[in-house]
Amino acid sequence: MEKDILVLGCGNILFGDDGFGSCVAEALERCSLLPKNVFVINAGTSVRGILFDLALSEQRPRKIIVVDAIDAGRRPGEIFRINLEELPGNKTDDFTLHEMPTSNLLKELRDLCHVEVILIVGQIESIPEAVRQGLSGALARSVPAAVEEVLKACHA
Repeated sequence: MEKDILVLGCGNILFGDDGFGSCVAEALERCSLLPKNVFVINAGTSVRGILFDLALSEQRPRKIIVVDAIDAGRRPGEIFRINLEELPGNKTDDFTLHEMPTSNLLKELRDLCHVEVILIVGQIESIPEAVRQGLSGALARSVPAAVEEVLKACHA
C-alpha cells in the first residue's frame, strides 16, 4: 500500500441499492479532483479479503474510507457518516452484506493497527430479493454527494 488513503466502494451491483458503494467508487475513479495520495478500489463483495490482507500487511494506509449502502431508517438517498459502533444491529453481523468479519476487521485495523476508519453510507430505498441491477432514483441522485463527502474526508 503506497498511498496514504484507501477508499473502498462496497456492495453487490446485482441487488439494486446494495451496489451504491461500487457506483461511488466508479465515480471517484473518473473524478479529476481526487488527490494523488488516494487509491480507490471498487471492492464489490470482496472487501473482507482486502481488509484481511491489509490487517496482515506491514505497510498500510493511514486512513480507510468505506462507502456502502445501509438501512438506518433515514430518508432514502441520505448520505451520512457513522462510527463502527453505530452500525445498526442488522448491519453489524453482515456489514456490506458480506459476513461478520468485515466489521471486526475494520475495528482491528482501527484499534490495533492505528488506521483511521471512516464509514460513509447512503440510506437505501430498498434491496430487492431477486437480481435487479441499478440504484433507486433517490440513491442514484446521491452519488455526487457521496463523492463530495469522500473528497472532504480525504482532505481532513
